[in-house]
Amino acid sequence: MSGNDEPSPGARQGLSEEVGTRELRKVRARGARDRTLWHGLGAAGVVGWSVAVPTVLGVLLGLWIDRTWPGHFSWSLALLLAGVTLGCLNAWYWVNSESRMIKEEEESKMVDKEEEGEISR
Repeated sequence: MSGNDEPSPGARQGLSEEVGTRELRKVRARGARDRTLWHGLGAAGVVGWSVAVPTVLGVLLGLWIDRTWPGHFSWSLALLLAGVTLGCLNAWYWVNSESRMIKEEEESKMVDKEEEGEISR
């Protein structure tokens, strides 16, 4: 074998970039969460509980206040509405953050596909 069998620096760099890109894709695929029916049902459960818990806590606190200090104002009703509002804001925040995460994953997949197209050329 002659001394010229070694690949050029440009070829090494291209191979290094290709291996790096493939490894990055593998790492992302391993870290990606499964978007199945069970994931959707779980998400619906989280949204439901994030609304139900503050609502029930608000009603219970309102009932306690109404029984402890009776008055003309219904704390049960007021804290029911406050609990529903807080729960809906909490659910909106959770759904919004999940939506943002899904969008970022899709964008990274598109970038990977574009990089794969450039590498294969």
